[in-house]
Amino acid sequence: MKKGMTPKPAVTVNEYMERLPEPVRTTLEHIRKAIKEAAPLAEEGIGYGMPGYKYHGPLAYFAAFKNHCSYFPAGFSVIQQFSSELKKYEVDKGTIRFPLDKPLPAALVKKMVRAKMVENEARAAAKKLAKAKPVKAKVPKPTDAEQVSAFMGKLKHPLQEEIETVRKIIKKINPKITERIKWNAPSYYYKTEKAETDFVTFNPRAQQHVHLVFHHAAIATIKSPLLQGDYKDRRMVYFTNMKAIKAGKKELERVITELLKKI
Repeated sequence: MKKGMTPKPAVTVNEYMERLPEPVRTTLEHIRKAIKEAAPLAEEGIGYGMPGYKYHGPLAYFAAFKNHCSYFPAGFSVIQQFSSELKKYEVDKGTIRFPLDKPLPAALVKKMVRAKMVENEARAAAKKLAKAKPVKAKVPKPTDAEQVSAFMGKLKHPLQEEIETVRKIIKKINPKITERIKWNAPSYYYKTEKAETDFVTFNPRAQQHVHLVFHHAAIATIKSPLLQGDYKDRRMVYFTNMKAIKAGKKELERVITELLKKI
Protein backbone atom coordinates (compact mmCIF):
# COMPACT_ATOMS: atom_id res chain seq x y z
CA MET A 1 0.00 0.00 0.00
CA LYS A 2 1.29 3.43 -0.92
CA LYS A 3 2.26 5.78 1.86
CA GLY A 4 -0.59 7.99 3.06
CA MET A 5 -3.33 5.70 1.77
CA THR A 6 -6.07 4.62 4.23
CA PRO A 7 -6.51 0.83 4.40
CA LYS A 8 -9.86 -0.50 3.24
CA PRO A 9 -12.21 -1.65 6.00
CA ALA A 10 -12.27 -5.38 6.67
CA VAL A 11 -15.00 -7.22 4.80
CA THR A 12 -15.13 -10.30 7.05
CA VAL A 13 -14.49 -10.97 10.72
CA ASN A 14 -11.58 -13.23 9.84
CA GLU A 15 -10.00 -10.41 7.86
CA TYR A 16 -10.54 -8.02 10.75
CA MET A 17 -8.91 -10.41 13.22
CA GLU A 18 -5.93 -11.15 10.95
CA ARG A 19 -5.02 -7.46 10.86
CA LEU A 20 -4.75 -7.25 14.65
CA PRO A 21 -1.37 -7.51 16.41
CA GLU A 22 -0.84 -9.69 19.44
CA PRO A 23 -1.95 -9.79 22.22
CA VAL A 24 -5.05 -7.95 20.93
CA ARG A 25 -5.93 -10.69 18.47
CA THR A 26 -5.92 -13.40 21.15
CA THR A 27 -7.92 -11.17 23.51
CA LEU A 28 -10.68 -10.60 20.98
CA GLU A 29 -10.64 -14.23 19.82
CA HIS A 30 -11.65 -15.12 23.40
CA ILE A 31 -14.58 -12.71 23.11
CA ARG A 32 -15.50 -14.05 19.68
CA LYS A 33 -15.46 -17.65 20.89
CA ALA A 34 -17.66 -16.86 23.90
CA ILE A 35 -20.25 -15.10 21.72
CA LYS A 36 -20.41 -17.96 19.19
CA GLU A 37 -20.74 -20.56 21.95
CA ALA A 38 -23.57 -18.64 23.58
CA ALA A 39 -25.34 -17.91 20.28
CA PRO A 40 -24.43 -20.55 17.68
CA LEU A 41 -27.30 -19.44 15.42
CA ALA A 42 -26.24 -15.79 15.40
CA GLU A 43 -25.16 -14.27 12.09
CA GLU A 44 -21.54 -13.09 12.14
CA GLY A 45 -20.41 -10.17 10.02
CA ILE A 46 -18.91 -6.69 9.91
CA GLY A 47 -21.14 -3.92 11.17
CA TYR A 48 -20.13 -0.34 11.80
CA GLY A 49 -16.61 -1.35 10.76
CA MET A 50 -16.22 -4.00 13.51
CA PRO A 51 -17.15 -7.63 14.18
CA GLY A 52 -20.82 -7.96 14.99
CA TYR A 53 -23.50 -10.58 15.58
CA LYS A 54 -27.20 -10.55 14.81
CA TYR A 55 -29.99 -12.69 16.23
CA HIS A 56 -33.45 -11.21 15.75
CA GLY A 57 -31.64 -7.90 15.67
CA PRO A 58 -28.27 -6.63 16.92
CA LEU A 59 -26.76 -8.97 19.52
CA ALA A 60 -23.15 -7.93 20.22
CA TYR A 61 -20.11 -6.13 18.77
CA PHE A 62 -16.47 -5.89 19.76
CA ALA A 63 -13.51 -3.89 18.51
CA ALA A 64 -9.87 -3.02 19.16
CA PHE A 65 -8.70 0.52 19.74
CA LYS A 66 -5.27 2.02 20.38
CA ASN A 67 -5.27 1.71 24.17
CA HIS A 68 -8.16 -0.66 24.93
CA CYS A 69 -10.70 -3.10 23.54
CA SER A 70 -14.44 -2.58 23.69
CA TYR A 71 -17.47 -4.80 23.91
CA PHE A 72 -20.85 -3.46 22.82
CA PRO A 73 -23.84 -5.49 24.14
CA ALA A 74 -26.20 -3.74 21.67
CA GLY A 75 -28.13 -1.92 24.32
CA PHE A 76 -27.77 -0.34 27.74
CA SER A 77 -30.33 -2.71 29.27
CA VAL A 78 -27.79 -5.55 29.34
CA ILE A 79 -25.19 -3.34 31.04
CA GLN A 80 -27.75 -2.39 33.68
CA GLN A 81 -28.65 -6.04 34.22
CA PHE A 82 -25.03 -7.03 34.91
CA SER A 83 -23.84 -3.77 36.47
CA SER A 84 -22.55 -5.51 39.63
CA GLU A 85 -20.25 -7.77 37.57
CA LEU A 86 -19.02 -4.84 35.46
CA LYS A 87 -17.93 -2.59 38.34
CA LYS A 88 -14.21 -3.08 37.69
CA TYR A 89 -14.56 -2.12 34.01
CA GLU A 90 -14.94 1.27 32.41
CA VAL A 91 -18.52 1.51 31.24
CA ASP A 92 -19.93 4.33 29.17
CA LYS A 93 -23.51 4.15 27.86
CA GLY A 94 -23.50 1.09 25.61
CA THR A 95 -19.76 0.38 25.77
CA ILE A 96 -17.66 -1.82 28.07
CA ARG A 97 -13.89 -1.18 27.87
CA PHE A 98 -11.23 -3.69 28.92
CA PRO A 99 -7.41 -4.01 28.55
CA LEU A 100 -5.76 -5.04 25.30
CA ASP A 101 -4.37 -8.18 26.90
CA LYS A 102 -7.15 -9.14 29.32
CA PRO A 103 -10.49 -10.19 27.79
CA LEU A 104 -13.77 -10.04 29.62
CA PRO A 105 -14.51 -13.33 31.40
CA ALA A 106 -16.08 -15.78 28.95
CA ALA A 107 -18.83 -16.64 31.44
CA LEU A 108 -19.81 -12.96 31.72
CA VAL A 109 -19.84 -12.50 27.94
CA LYS A 110 -22.07 -15.56 27.52
CA LYS A 111 -24.50 -14.31 30.14
CA MET A 112 -24.75 -10.92 28.46
CA VAL A 113 -25.25 -12.52 25.04
CA ARG A 114 -27.98 -14.82 26.30
CA ALA A 115 -29.73 -11.96 28.07
CA LYS A 116 -29.73 -9.97 24.84
CA MET A 117 -31.03 -13.01 22.94
CA VAL A 118 -34.00 -13.25 25.30
CA GLU A 119 -34.66 -9.53 24.86
CA ASN A 120 -34.48 -9.78 21.06
CA GLU A 121 -36.72 -12.85 20.93
CA ALA A 122 -39.36 -11.09 23.02
CA ARG A 123 -39.22 -8.01 20.79
CA ALA A 124 -39.45 -10.12 17.62
CA ALA A 125 -42.45 -12.03 19.00
CA ALA A 126 -44.21 -8.78 19.92
CA LYS A 127 -43.66 -7.38 16.42
CA LYS A 128 -44.96 -10.56 14.83
CA LEU A 129 -48.05 -10.43 17.01
CA ALA A 130 -48.64 -6.77 16.18
CA LYS A 131 -48.42 -7.46 12.44
CA ALA A 132 -50.58 -10.53 12.56
CA LYS A 133 -54.00 -9.89 11.07
CA PRO A 134 -56.85 -10.80 13.34
CA VAL A 135 -58.54 -13.94 12.22
CA LYS A 136 -62.18 -13.30 11.60
CA ALA A 137 -64.39 -15.97 12.96
CA LYS A 138 -66.40 -17.59 10.23
CA VAL A 139 -70.05 -16.92 10.80
CA PRO A 140 -72.08 -19.86 9.51
CA LYS A 141 -74.63 -18.99 6.86
CA PRO A 142 -78.16 -19.02 8.28
CA THR A 143 -80.24 -22.03 7.29
CA ASP A 144 -83.26 -21.63 5.01
CA ALA A 145 -85.56 -21.92 8.02
CA GLU A 146 -83.58 -19.28 9.93
CA GLN A 147 -83.69 -16.90 6.96
CA VAL A 148 -87.46 -17.29 6.58
CA SER A 149 -87.97 -16.84 10.32
CA ALA A 150 -85.88 -13.65 10.27
CA PHE A 151 -87.79 -12.36 7.24
CA MET A 152 -91.17 -13.00 8.82
CA GLY A 153 -90.00 -11.40 12.05
CA LYS A 154 -89.27 -8.16 10.20
CA LEU A 155 -92.27 -8.26 7.86
CA LYS A 156 -94.97 -5.65 8.52
CA HIS A 157 -98.11 -6.69 6.67
CA PRO A 158 -101.80 -6.09 7.45
CA LEU A 159 -102.51 -9.78 6.72
CA GLN A 160 -99.56 -11.18 8.66
CA GLU A 161 -101.64 -13.92 10.33
CA GLU A 162 -103.18 -14.94 7.02
CA ILE A 163 -99.71 -15.24 5.41
CA GLU A 164 -98.59 -17.48 8.27
CA THR A 165 -101.63 -19.70 7.78
CA VAL A 166 -100.99 -20.12 4.05
CA ARG A 167 -97.35 -20.93 4.76
CA LYS A 168 -98.39 -23.78 7.05
CA ILE A 169 -100.82 -25.12 4.47
CA ILE A 170 -98.19 -25.23 1.74
CA LYS A 171 -95.52 -26.88 3.91
CA LYS A 172 -97.88 -29.65 5.05
CA ILE A 173 -98.87 -30.73 1.53
CA ASN A 174 -95.71 -32.70 0.81
CA PRO A 175 -92.56 -33.44 2.87
CA LYS A 176 -90.43 -32.69 -0.20
CA ILE A 177 -91.57 -29.07 -0.25
CA THR A 178 -88.90 -26.79 1.17
CA GLU A 179 -89.29 -23.16 2.19
CA ARG A 180 -86.60 -20.51 1.74
CA ILE A 181 -86.13 -16.83 0.96
CA LYS A 182 -85.86 -16.20 -2.78
CA TRP A 183 -86.72 -13.10 -4.77
CA ASN A 184 -86.86 -11.38 -1.38
CA ALA A 185 -89.87 -13.34 -0.17
CA PRO A 186 -90.82 -16.75 1.24
CA SER A 187 -90.56 -19.14 -1.67
CA TYR A 188 -91.14 -22.89 -2.12
CA TYR A 189 -89.41 -25.55 -4.15
CA TYR A 190 -89.92 -29.24 -4.70
CA LYS A 191 -86.76 -31.12 -3.82
CA THR A 192 -86.04 -34.54 -5.32
CA GLU A 193 -82.84 -36.55 -5.73
CA LYS A 194 -82.37 -35.11 -9.21
CA ALA A 195 -83.34 -31.47 -8.84
CA GLU A 196 -84.78 -28.56 -6.87
CA THR A 197 -87.71 -26.99 -8.68
CA ASP A 198 -89.16 -23.63 -7.63
CA PHE A 199 -92.93 -23.43 -8.12
CA VAL A 200 -94.57 -20.75 -5.91
CA THR A 201 -93.55 -17.57 -4.08
CA PHE A 202 -95.34 -15.03 -1.90
CA ASN A 203 -95.59 -11.43 -3.04
CA PRO A 204 -95.58 -9.54 0.28
CA ARG A 205 -95.53 -6.18 -1.50
CA ALA A 206 -99.24 -6.61 -2.14
CA GLN A 207 -100.82 -5.21 1.01
CA GLN A 208 -104.54 -5.68 0.27
CA HIS A 209 -104.43 -9.48 0.02
CA VAL A 210 -102.25 -12.57 0.41
CA HIS A 211 -100.72 -12.94 -3.03
CA LEU A 212 -99.17 -16.20 -4.28
CA VAL A 213 -97.29 -16.35 -7.59
CA PHE A 214 -97.16 -19.80 -9.20
CA HIS A 215 -94.24 -19.54 -11.61
CA HIS A 216 -93.68 -23.06 -12.90
CA ALA A 217 -94.84 -23.39 -16.53
CA ALA A 218 -96.89 -26.51 -15.75
CA ILE A 219 -99.31 -24.40 -13.70
CA ALA A 220 -100.87 -23.20 -16.98
CA THR A 221 -102.17 -26.74 -17.61
CA ILE A 222 -104.14 -26.87 -14.34
CA LYS A 223 -107.72 -25.69 -14.15
CA SER A 224 -108.92 -24.17 -10.88
CA PRO A 225 -111.15 -21.30 -9.74
CA LEU A 226 -108.29 -20.22 -7.46
CA LEU A 227 -105.86 -19.63 -10.30
CA GLN A 228 -106.06 -16.16 -11.79
CA GLY A 229 -104.57 -14.74 -14.98
CA ASP A 230 -103.94 -16.09 -18.44
CA TYR A 231 -100.17 -15.75 -18.49
CA LYS A 232 -98.18 -18.22 -20.58
CA ASP A 233 -96.21 -19.70 -17.70
CA ARG A 234 -97.72 -18.47 -14.41
CA ARG A 235 -100.87 -17.99 -12.38
CA MET A 236 -101.87 -15.91 -9.37
CA VAL A 237 -103.80 -16.83 -6.22
CA TYR A 238 -105.33 -14.17 -3.97
CA PHE A 239 -106.77 -14.51 -0.47
CA THR A 240 -108.35 -11.40 1.00
CA ASN A 241 -108.97 -12.73 4.52
CA MET A 242 -108.91 -15.78 6.77
CA LYS A 243 -112.41 -16.84 5.67
CA ALA A 244 -111.25 -17.02 2.05
CA ILE A 245 -108.21 -19.07 3.07
CA LYS A 246 -110.35 -21.63 4.91
CA ALA A 247 -112.72 -21.84 1.97
CA GLY A 248 -109.92 -22.33 -0.55
CA LYS A 249 -107.61 -24.56 1.55
CA LYS A 250 -108.57 -27.90 -0.05
CA GLU A 251 -108.43 -26.47 -3.57
CA LEU A 252 -105.01 -24.94 -2.91
CA GLU A 253 -103.78 -28.31 -1.66
CA ARG A 254 -105.21 -30.01 -4.77
CA VAL A 255 -103.58 -27.51 -7.15
CA ILE A 256 -100.15 -27.85 -5.53
CA THR A 257 -100.39 -31.66 -5.37
CA GLU A 258 -101.30 -31.83 -9.08
CA LEU A 259 -98.53 -29.38 -9.95
CA LEU A 260 -95.91 -31.46 -8.15
CA LYS A 261 -96.93 -34.48 -10.21
CA LYS A 262 -96.15 -32.52 -13.36
CA ILE A 263 -92.74 -31.28 -12.16
